[in-house]
Amino acid sequence: MSTSKIVLVTGAGSGLGRAITLALAAAGHQVVATGRTAETLDETVAAASGPGSVIAIPSDVTDSEAVTALFEQVTDRWGRLDVLVNNAGIFGPSQPIDEVSVQDWRRVIDTNLTGAFLCAQAAFRIMKNQQPRGGRIINNGSISAHTPRPNTVGYAASKHAITGLTKALALEGRTHDIAVGQIDIGNAATELTAGIAAGALQADGTVRPEPTIAADDVARLVVQTVDLPLTTSVPFLTVMATGMPYIGRG
Repeated sequence: MSTSKIVLVTGAGSGLGRAITLALAAAGHQVVATGRTAETLDETVAAASGPGSVIAIPSDVTDSEAVTALFEQVTDRWGRLDVLVNNAGIFGPSQPIDEVSVQDWRRVIDTNLTGAFLCAQAAFRIMKNQQPRGGRIINNGSISAHTPRPNTVGYAASKHAITGLTKALALEGRTHDIAVGQIDIGNAATELTAGIAAGALQADGTVRPEPTIAADDVARLVVQTVDLPLTTSVPFLTVMATGMPYIGRG
């Protein structure tokens, strides 16, 4: 059993966020599950089991004041934060660039990039000053942080930007014992990727079904990273369905 840590998971009401939250609790960690919808967070809490525990604190990662209040609640209750899992994200519309509205573009960027920035900023402020100092941040990237799908300009741009955010945070974190890394996930079976198994648009214009992997398999890798000492960093980790079109996509 690893030493219990205080872990905050964003986007924890469904999909990968829920799977990661449940796996961390089963491994003995105290998890703060956050997201915009209280009802789905309560479902995550109800599904938790193991030596750890989960509490829900609804929040909106795109709202700077809400993020500040969220992290203050964590430190008020536990006095520290050991790990942030920046998981919250949306896919946005699947449209050619000339059909994407500015509102949809901003919604994807605000959630996927600005939300990750705001949470990482709040986590840094805590981790660099707590005793013992330091902590770990895991950003949820994507295969699309490397190679985009057709007609996903907002999502691809946001996930490429997450890679830059991860590198910048990892550099800044060195002197504060803050380890920062990114997990790039391909075709985990969640609500977000429900259509992929039925048929996904390919670079050659065809629509073909793609294999998926269990969200629980991804969650186990996150737990393994959380359990590492801060002297060990995992800058980038890619996990994907073996047969999905990524290496040589298209």
